[in-house]
Amino acid sequence: MATNGRNGKNGRSNGHAQRPELVMDDQERGLFRVHRSVFTDPDILAMERERIFDRCWIYAGHASEVRKPGDFVTRRVAGRPVIITRGRDDKIRVLLNTCTHRGAVVCRELRGNAKVHQCFYHGWSYTPEGEINGIPGEDAYSEAFDRNERRLAEPPGGTSIYRDFIFVNFNRANDISLDDYLWDAKDYLDLVADQSAGQMEIVSGTQTYSMKGNYKLLVENSIDGYHAMTTHKRYFDWLVGANAMDKDVMAQLLGADENEEAPRLSPKVLGNGHSIIGRSVQPWGRPMAQWIPYFGEERKPHFEEMYRKAVERLGEERAHEVCMCGGNLHIFPNLIINDIMSTTVRTFYPIEPGYMEITAWCLGPEEEQPEERALRLDNFLTFLGPGGFATPDDVEALEACQRGFETVKEVEYSDVSRGMKRFPHGDDELQMRAFWRQWARLMNAPEPVSIHGTPARVGA
Repeated sequence: MATNGRNGKNGRSNGHAQRPELVMDDQERGLFRVHRSVFTDPDILAMERERIFDRCWIYAGHASEVRKPGDFVTRRVAGRPVIITRGRDDKIRVLLNTCTHRGAVVCRELRGNAKVHQCFYHGWSYTPEGEINGIPGEDAYSEAFDRNERRLAEPPGGTSIYRDFIFVNFNRANDISLDDYLWDAKDYLDLVADQSAGQMEIVSGTQTYSMKGNYKLLVENSIDGYHAMTTHKRYFDWLVGANAMDKDVMAQLLGADENEEAPRLSPKVLGNGHSIIGRSVQPWGRPMAQWIPYFGEERKPHFEEMYRKAVERLGEERAHEVCMCGGNLHIFPNLIINDIMSTTVRTFYPIEPGYMEITAWCLGPEEEQPEERALRLDNFLTFLGPGGFATPDDVEALEACQRGFETVKEVEYSDVSRGMKRFPHGDDELQMRAFWRQWARLMNAPEPVSIHGTPARVGA
């Protein structure tokens, strides 16, 4: 699958030299290349905003962030300011945060609870359901003025929720349900949601940071097992030194277990560009009932009790999968759920071809005890936080890639071929190819296309 090799939003030449093939996918020979202009060209970013971010289901937030009627959070989703709010009817809505009078952002607070949202510019106010609450001097308008036409707008393609994960769609012609869009990724969202006997909740506090790199680099990095033992060696050395990971396990982390047909960290493609890597028993422990010596002998009985309750609730096989196993889940185009030593929800959006903004939250069971919550947050910060072991390493690596792309005229292509002719290992690149194939499919379509799709065959 490859892009059409033309300039312009609609595939028309704009007078520049014809673009090279952007994605080269030779499955017969086992070669996969991505042209580095996709990380640097502002015309390509403009097309991505139109053909990907304006057409796909995009993660907006989590239901636990707005528990009570009137609760709200504000953020940017796919470049738009939005209000995520729970109405008096208990329905969660995503409202576009722009006054229908003259356009000012209506709600300027990050979160809270409000009976009305009032625009500071001319005083128009709105209910949590988006209806007009009041207009100063409303009698000045003619009979043609219709309050219903001036309510706060919602994403034209709809808002939908799966297991408390809220998604929005900005495509007016959207013809695919969220369930169909998520495809096999639903199974792994279920595993995350099943950690709680009640509801998983976003833990108070948000990580926001930026990176001088193209957003697609972070997609690749988040599901890339190949870089772990080199880029993050200091973290693994710390784990061994802190008795949080066995050194033999570390040495075999990406290899095949004895008598096992496939490597433990084999990636899987889940349809529609989604994928997961590393859904296996985690070697570093998890606050969800997986004890390791680093957590302390005094905590071991409590972890055993947590696991016993999970077995009662879910059954032995499901409890093992939920409590002991984890992985990095990518939902196309820009949602990563790192369900490993902690559970992190991470999303990001391109501001420029070489600059993105990133937001991350910690996710945990609402019934979690203070000791386990503290452990979860410690794991969240120690490895995945912007000041932790992993993220600074990744930021430096991806910014180094972006700097290297200044040679795109001389070194045109990146290679994403690893593992194409074998059963995929944890350090192979099947999952990245799944992303790039969906990316190319959507970028090749001037008009919206059906997004339904089945996972690619194993090894491709």
